[in-house]
Amino acid sequence: MATIPIVIKHQGKKYNVELDPTTNGEILKMQLFSLTGVEPDRQSILIKGGKLKDDTDLSKLNAKPGQVFMMMGTPSDKGASIIAPVEKPKFLEDMTEAELARQEGATPAGLQNLGNTCYMNATLQVLKSMPEMQQQLLAYKESNSGGANLQSLAQFGLGGIGASTDLVGSLRDLYKQMSETQEGFPPLIFLNALRTAYPQFAQKAKTGHGYAQQDAEEAWSQILHQLRDKLKTEGNIQAEASLSFVERYMQGSFESELAPPSEAAEQEEVIHSTDNFLKLNCHIDNDINHLRDGLLAGLKEQIEKRSPSLGQDAIYTKTSRVSRLPKYLTVHFVRFFWKRDVQKKAKILKKVTFPEELDVVEYCTDDLRKRLIPVRDKVRDIRKDEQDMERARKRLKRAHQQEEDRKNDAAKSVEAAPIAKLKEAKEKKDKKPEPEANEMDVYKTDAEYEAEREASIKAAKKELYAAIDPQLAADDGANKSGIYELRGVITHQGASADSGHYTSFVKKEGRMVDDPKAPGGKRREEDGKWWWFNDDKVSEVEVERIMALSGGGEGASALILLYRAIDLPTKEEIE
Repeated sequence: MATIPIVIKHQGKKYNVELDPTTNGEILKMQLFSLTGVEPDRQSILIKGGKLKDDTDLSKLNAKPGQVFMMMGTPSDKGASIIAPVEKPKFLEDMTEAELARQEGATPAGLQNLGNTCYMNATLQVLKSMPEMQQQLLAYKESNSGGANLQSLAQFGLGGIGASTDLVGSLRDLYKQMSETQEGFPPLIFLNALRTAYPQFAQKAKTGHGYAQQDAEEAWSQILHQLRDKLKTEGNIQAEASLSFVERYMQGSFESELAPPSEAAEQEEVIHSTDNFLKLNCHIDNDINHLRDGLLAGLKEQIEKRSPSLGQDAIYTKTSRVSRLPKYLTVHFVRFFWKRDVQKKAKILKKVTFPEELDVVEYCTDDLRKRLIPVRDKVRDIRKDEQDMERARKRLKRAHQQEEDRKNDAAKSVEAAPIAKLKEAKEKKDKKPEPEANEMDVYKTDAEYEAEREASIKAAKKELYAAIDPQLAADDGANKSGIYELRGVITHQGASADSGHYTSFVKKEGRMVDDPKAPGGKRREEDGKWWWFNDDKVSEVEVERIMALSGGGEGASALILLYRAIDLPTKEEIE
């Protein structure tokens, strides 16, 4: 049925409205709300016989084209603050490929395998999971003389053509292009830049056909070295303003002791040193079954060197402890070793489990441990309190429901019982039931419980924020609790580093949901699922798939883990 053009007169103004006879009064009021700002429940539209109601069938108005209807009502303060959207809503079928790719929750782009380049594809997908790196790359400008031209080319998605010798510029352009598609993208420009910077990745296959398979850990390390040298960032510490992204967010520090052999202990002193690291190594042998044991083994190593007091080579023991924890911690399973008899890298297939949440406080120096423990323990206390509160809530709700059921059953039995049993039923009804919960527990409504929970969480966040060490708080790229959560995994399938297949897993970023109690009215809500990047194929998997990557055979096993420091309250959240 065709719409009918009518006129609505309100406060001296006239509004042309298309009335749809197939709808009702509620729909018309919503139309007028968008025009006048008067909420539907504050509108009075005068029609023959009285006022328009929400359920009025508009076809019954028998409206004529150009007919004038009077509307009365004023917007509330709340309604006056409502502003029409600047942009009209877009339907999915009307969006471009780039717009679809940028939608929250959209499947990310995969990377095409250009011939044994799965090692690089897997590495790039996990590196891409760090939003701070993405932000810094967007601001990156080449330092060579052609930088201005490269920037203009980048505006048209062609920056990689000129930046083929600049690995960081190529990475910036690649990630930009990946953000504009959900298809498998060919990383040809970046691959050329990688092979130009590091010719080892251009090694030909022994068969003479194509390129050789490479080690993802080596690609990871070389790319990080380039980012450390070129991708500068700005921090909140003036003295560190020139630090690179890698130095600020991914680089940790060791305090080490090099102890001489026992026979030279009296003649030689223990040597103290400070070193930086970009990864922690998990060494694997017959006694290593879990990541914790492998990391501890990696912090103690035997070094053969010349002993000046003994006049010969001797075994020194180097013991290291972490003095700075970065926000992003790379863990490397040392699974590949050089096998002399076959002259190639072999793989340790032993199963080594790893946690979704990693506590590294025990690997730290005494000084750092003292700064971390109060925060870590407070996090644990808050989590325990939340769990106890939720369990108590469920227990009380169950007890309350059981009591209500008893009362209802008693009432029904009274109605159905003969006169002789009325007295017995009344006694059962009046009898006080045995409490299932603590005598001090009082049943609360859902609204009361949520209010109490919100107040408790806010108070706990204030205590947690106060527990953060000021020195650590000033270092925005550091872990301030000693607790990490797993965010990315690079895996290898096969028995040798020279063959097999690499894939990677990245934890999905939570969706932004409305929450008036959160800072800015928004908060992230995660579903616990992961993206699996198998070159150009991208699919969603459950966390159980990640925990099954501990190895034990030639199947996919974790080679590199990327952990991120858990989120802590900010000053804005507690105010």
